[in-house]
Amino acid sequence: MTSLDGRVAIVTGAGRGTGRALALKLAAEGASVVVNDVSEAPAAETVAEIRRLGGNAEPCIGDITRPEFPDRFVATALERFGGLDIIVNNASYVWSAFIEDMTDEQFQAMIDVNMTAPFRILRAAAPFLKNPANRAAWQRKVVNVSSVLALSGGPTTVNYGSSKAGLIGITLALAREWGRFGINVNAVALGLIETRLGTQGNRDVPLEVGERSINFAIPSDRIAAYTERTALGRAGTPEEAAGAIYLLCLPEADYITGEVVLVTGGQLR
Repeated sequence: MTSLDGRVAIVTGAGRGTGRALALKLAAEGASVVVNDVSEAPAAETVAEIRRLGGNAEPCIGDITRPEFPDRFVATALERFGGLDIIVNNASYVWSAFIEDMTDEQFQAMIDVNMTAPFRILRAAAPFLKNPANRAAWQRKVVNVSSVLALSGGPTTVNYGSSKAGLIGITLALAREWGRFGINVNAVALGLIETRLGTQGNRDVPLEVGERSINFAIPSDRIAAYTERTALGRAGTPEEAAGAIYLLCLPEADYITGEVVLVTGGQLR
């Protein structure tokens, strides 16, 4: 038996980067995974790879910020796999500007993707998770993916950092609220990771979010400065970021709740 046999997981932003690495890891350890991405092709590729390796996966394409999405996301897990045990709120993007140049739309967009969408997904899952008739033989897990910028701050990220700090607030509140139902709620605060939103960003290939085209690449000098401040002296890989999230999904983490785990390579402030 593998460590997550019988579990059902839903992961947002699982078509690329850390989300994809996590979906593959959870499936390899026995979980059935609902794979979300805003675009069909990346989600389909992740699902196909999981199935090729002998795992179970189902796509759920959609924009997590749409009000109707959370119910469909949770329903996919319940209808396709008969349960829900692991929720990972991972999907995000960065829309940076100095505060004097930041629009209300920019600020609200980060609140929508980093706070409102996870809140709605967790609210949609609550009736199933809290129903005594659906109590699992194991503890269920929620992992919210925050950022080191929620804790240390950074220039041009007043919208992103504050919304990721809000996600930590959601984590701490639900850990208290859901503990008696056998549900662990934790967060990881990621540092610089080698994804298209991290070191692989390209200013010539903007991020398409709905009708928006966003230049999200981190300047190379800022990447160099960050890596110099880490104990490991480098950015993390998607697999390393996913590994930290995976640890909080394991039975061995049953007595860990309400925590924020820094995954930064030992950032030296």
